[in-house]
Amino acid sequence: MKVLFTVSSWPTHYAVMVPIGWALQAGGHEVRVLCTPSQVAPLCAAGLTPVPILDSPSDEIRLRLQYFMEAVDGVWPYPWPPLHPITGAQLDGLDDFDLTGFRERQLPEVAARAAASFDAAVEYTTAFRPDFVLHDPASLEGLLAGLVTGVKTAMVLWGPVGPAEPEHMRIVPDDISGSFARYGLGPFDAGMIKTVVDPCPSSVEPPLAAERLPVRYVPYNGTAPAPTWLLEPIDRPRVCLSWSTALRSMSGPRSFVLPEAVRALEGLDAEVVLTATAQDVAELGPVPPTVRVLERLPLRLLLPTCSAVVHHGGGGSTLTSLWAGVPQVLLTFASEQAASATRVAAAGAAVQLPGHLVDAAAIRRAIDELLADGSYRRSAVRLRGEMEQRPTPADLVDLIGV
Repeated sequence: MKVLFTVSSWPTHYAVMVPIGWALQAGGHEVRVLCTPSQVAPLCAAGLTPVPILDSPSDEIRLRLQYFMEAVDGVWPYPWPPLHPITGAQLDGLDDFDLTGFRERQLPEVAARAAASFDAAVEYTTAFRPDFVLHDPASLEGLLAGLVTGVKTAMVLWGPVGPAEPEHMRIVPDDISGSFARYGLGPFDAGMIKTVVDPCPSSVEPPLAAERLPVRYVPYNGTAPAPTWLLEPIDRPRVCLSWSTALRSMSGPRSFVLPEAVRALEGLDAEVVLTATAQDVAELGPVPPTVRVLERLPLRLLLPTCSAVVHHGGGGSTLTSLWAGVPQVLLTFASEQAASATRVAAAGAAVQLPGHLVDAAAIRRAIDELLADGSYRRSAVRLRGEMEQRPTPADLVDLIGV
């Protein structure tokens, strides 16, 4: 059987799909992944076969434009202005971005690129003739290609948020190119998404209007050697501090609250392990001697040895923490991250703190609470059990029913 994936331009958006691809390939099925050229290296490292023919606008520009419009509409939740949608520079005010000029001069070019990307996906799908198509929430090329060619499609969620969220926390982009209408399908609507592959525990499932296909979450957070010290016994709790690779490029420099989190953990009777990008580590400066600093260590290697984790609430970090049965402190900024964190906190496995309001004292109180109150660990273990009850990625072919 042939299976086609389409993915957006952030590896964390399609990380859930990687083990699904492995399972399909191990079952003898042929898997190919339509992507932008920027995703060739990550996909090859993940053991999947990229086909770099997409040219959709970058997720960064798309999300920054979405956040700018939130500010225009009065639902931007932060005390600072959003970033410039194109350059990523910090705006002093909304008037610093010429929205009218963007719509007149730049949006037509962006829309033309998106249209060409949709056309490339339809053309490839017609030639490849897959039995079904999987796509991440930000890659509508797979949905359109499936609808045009009559191939069954399914969206694969990257965390506890879905296509039926309120407008201000939407994860599915608009069809700015009008390609769905151009192919005779009418204007794009989220109701066109008929099937969703959901890797979340049942207690934190997002609301859906589509058919839900539950699948067990198998973590993939990139590749790196496994440190041998992870096998050594420890005589006190281990706390992981993990930070986003892209948060500042979306929410601005004041979303870099990693220094506050490090200060919060100073003097804690625990082993603290910080994993972040080289840029963030360099900007952080000296850290307390009790903090072990690692660059880009996959969370799936570290979290099973931890008693708690602090992170920004991204889908991959959240699901990997649930997979490991580890309580979480979630310092959220983006609306979809806040929605995800609210669901995990409501299930008893996390403490959520609005990122723009936190200080070291608040983070420390949350960590102390997680370590002292065993109910958080019990809830996290319960959610891990819910994950383990879901069908494996190897079962997905039967679930899709092609």
